[in-house]
Amino acid sequence: MAHSFQTLVSHIFIDYNKEVNQSRYIQKGLLIIMIIELIKAFLFGIVEGITEWLPISSTGHMILLDQFVKLDVSKSFYSMFEVVIQLGAIMAVVVIYWNKIWPFHKSRQTGPLAPTGIWRYVDKDIIIMWIKIVIACLPAGIIGVAFNDTFEKLFYNPVSVAIALIVFGIAFIWVETVHKNKRAKISSLAELSYYTVILIGFFQLIAAVFPGTSRSGATIVGALILGVSRTVATEFTFFLAIPVMFGASLFKLLKFGFVFSSAELLILIVGLITAFVSSIIVIKFLMQYIKKHDFKVFGWYRIVLGLLVLLYFLVIK
Repeated sequence: MAHSFQTLVSHIFIDYNKEVNQSRYIQKGLLIIMIIELIKAFLFGIVEGITEWLPISSTGHMILLDQFVKLDVSKSFYSMFEVVIQLGAIMAVVVIYWNKIWPFHKSRQTGPLAPTGIWRYVDKDIIIMWIKIVIACLPAGIIGVAFNDTFEKLFYNPVSVAIALIVFGIAFIWVETVHKNKRAKISSLAELSYYTVILIGFFQLIAAVFPGTSRSGATIVGALILGVSRTVATEFTFFLAIPVMFGASLFKLLKFGFVFSSAELLILIVGLITAFVSSIIVIKFLMQYIKKHDFKVFGWYRIVLGLLVLLYFLVIK
């Protein structure tokens, strides 16, 4: 009897130890899976930070990356993740250009022409610049938002993205070749007219319609065609992204409902921080690069990437 009881107890302990070990294995497995997903989020953040500001299409690169490094999340959360890493990228612009975009600070101007009253604390030039930014955002903001779902159904596919990459790659090379020895008509943000910014806005609309065009690529090409210098074209493109990307982020956040699991929240944080840091590095690099170089290299890169995308999706896959 005593022997049977001891045997029963030993079996209970053995079963308990097995369950504990299994639980540990499961926990270790889940931890490994979580680490892998965080590494993926890190990679997506880096790619977003690089491709959002270089005129090479973040959408095209995200589609390619998603083919080889898929996040193990729901479709709706992945859509949310894309917006959050874009938010990290746009935060970099706000940090770098804070003094150029924040209009509420005390004027340093003195003498009889110094502003008085409330205008002592408001930079009128920055206010005017923001009015121009809002005007430039109207085409994409009205038409792009109204028909966003339709455009995505029609054109959000690898072949369309590849064609857009190639077409605007050729456009970059053509624009830089034509304007090689021409002096820019507009060399400062203040010189941008309302007519010019609304035309730049329609180029931004092209990017909203055709994924793979690159929002920055479309607006820079448009600005260069209109006689804007590379530096001003690039900076204005950065500023245009602020309302567009903040608006898109808020819209998707409201749509998703701000409801995340702790694991999903961690993935979002890693992607956002990575996109923010890599964006700061890339923006500073690009502004230095275009002081001595043109955009042709990005045009050739887009053409090669577009051909590779076509090859992969039409022949290999």
